Amino acid sequence: MRLFICAAALATASVAATGCGVTTGKPVAQAPAGPAGGTVQAGPSGESTIRAGRTESDPAGTARAEEANPAGTARAGETPAETPVEVSPAQHRILLDQCRYADTPALRERCRSAAENDYRTGEENPSLDCRTYSGVSVCGVLPLSERERKCAETAAAGGLPSRRAEVECYVSP
Repeated sequence: MRLFICAAALATASVAATGCGVTTGKPVAQAPAGPAGGTVQAGPSGESTIRAGRTESDPAGTARAEEANPAGTARAGETPAETPVEVSPAQHRILLDQCRYADTPALRERCRSAAENDYRTGEENPSLDCRTYSGVSVCGVLPLSERERKCAETAAAGGLPSRRAEVECYVSP
């Protein structure tokens, strides 16, 4: 319900509508927009993540995962980087806390395992995509369930920015 209220508020008012969230204000590393835009890929248990597609430097979309993902973060259903990615204590806390919003117990466990095993506390990682909407902070690629993916696609088609739609659908019950 909150998603639709925020989407309506954004459609009729400014982007900074009260109660609809804010961004962290920090620049984040994102894949450049290419001819394919983004793609949605499903993992073995039906969850999916929105990922960058082909780029000008890789028109076939065949770049290695490390090249396409400079932060080295593991995506749902993929093998994590060999060495844990260094993140700040605050970023690590967000990575762990965001797992409570995963749609299923299996996705929550996978999220917690990835946060504990694929990241280590150290210096802040400016390449880690962290954002805050509706008072909820998340970092990295979210392991979306099929329901959440459809919700995000519908919200984005309705005019909500895709990054925000992903977070709004991830945290809504």
